[in-house]
Parts: sequence; structure tokens; C-alpha cells
Amino acid sequence: MTAPNPAELRAALDERIDETAGRWLDEALTDIATGARAIGTLFPAAGRKCGRGPLVDDAAESGTLRTWSSEDAVRALLLTALPSTGSELGTEISALYRYGDAAEKRGVLRGAGVLREEAELVDAGLPLVRDALRSNDTGLIAAGMAEFGARHLDAPAYRQGVLKCVFLGIPLRDVSGVPERADAELARMLTDYARERSAAGREIPNDVWLVVDPAQLHPAEEA
Repeated sequence: MTAPNPAELRAALDERIDETAGRWLDEALTDIATGARAIGTLFPAAGRKCGRGPLVDDAAESGTLRTWSSEDAVRALLLTALPSTGSELGTEISALYRYGDAAEKRGVLRGAGVLREEAELVDAGLPLVRDALRSNDTGLIAAGMAEFGARHLDAPAYRQGVLKCVFLGIPLRDVSGVPERADAELARMLTDYARERSAAGREIPNDVWLVVDPAQLHPAEEA
């Protein structure tokens, strides 16, 4: 459940963006560091200025960066430049989420995991995660189940988030905290799901076996 650090994000970005985009990012970071209000106009521009494609090549990357887009990484870096801390920082990220489009919301959710997690940030960030998990936007849900959400959701909410990911076809390998947070109750829930799929003659997603013991799917009947 370790999020990438800013240096890792910038290094990956430098492999993806051109010199013009790199200059824009450097200037944006400086502007935000010297005047937090600048993020209100710079945050929405991240995708247009630096691209919206994958941050790394899926086939070549086995770590958490595989789930990030370039604009996710840019927005996370912009958040790290904010000079505010504590409740003020929590208020700022909440506003960016509430007034942002889906891509901006995703950037807040992923970026929250990169920030230093003071109690006030956690208090502000968890309602945003819960809001994302109530949606049917797979990108938002996946971002909600990234490092920040996986670290701070309570056990029932985390289990429900994992189950929703399975229902919507979000690969469990892209859900932070699996299998570290998998417990007996989550295994039971996913086993029931797999049994229902099997009984209906429907395919069972392969990554369910990260949590489910295949031997429990059809336990031997007692004589």
C-alpha cells in the first residue's frame, strides 16, 4: 500500500512528456508553491498540457505506476507543491475534488496518497473516497481504492470496495492492499460471489483467486 513518491512520478513523467510540457509543469509547481490559488486554474489544465495517456507501459511495469495516467501524476505533483498543511490542505483538496471533473477527482484521490498524511488530511480525504466508491465510474472507483483509500478505509468499507471492483471488472491487481488487507470475511464474500457465477455458468474473474481458495468453491460434500 505504498504510494509512489514525487521523485518516482516525475521520473516517469519525464519519460512521457516533451520539453514544452516539462517547462509548463516546472512553472506550475513554482506558481503553486508561491500562491496556492494558482492551483485552481492549473489543476484542470494538467491533461491538456501534459497528456492523458498511461504513465508507464503496462507490459513493462508491475508496480503501482501501472495504474496511473500522466495527468494523474501531474496533478499529484501539483498537490505536493501546495504550501498549506493540516485542515487548510484538507479544505483545498476537498474543493478540487468537489468542483473538478472525473479526471480531476481521480487526480485528487491518487494524489492524496502521495501527500504527507496528517490527521486533518485523512479526515478530509475519506469522504472523497467514499463518494468515489458510490459512483459507477470505474476510473474513480479504482482511484478510490488506490493507496490512500486502501490505507484508511475501515475493514467493512474496504471489503465492499473490493467487491464492487470485482462486480465492475476492475482487476484486483490494480486495487491497493490486496492481498495485505484480505481477511476471512472478504474471502467469504468473494467465495459466495464465485459460487454464484459458477452456478450460473458464468466465467469467474481470474484475480478472484488472489483471495479465494479454489478448494472452498465446491467443498466436498459430506457423506
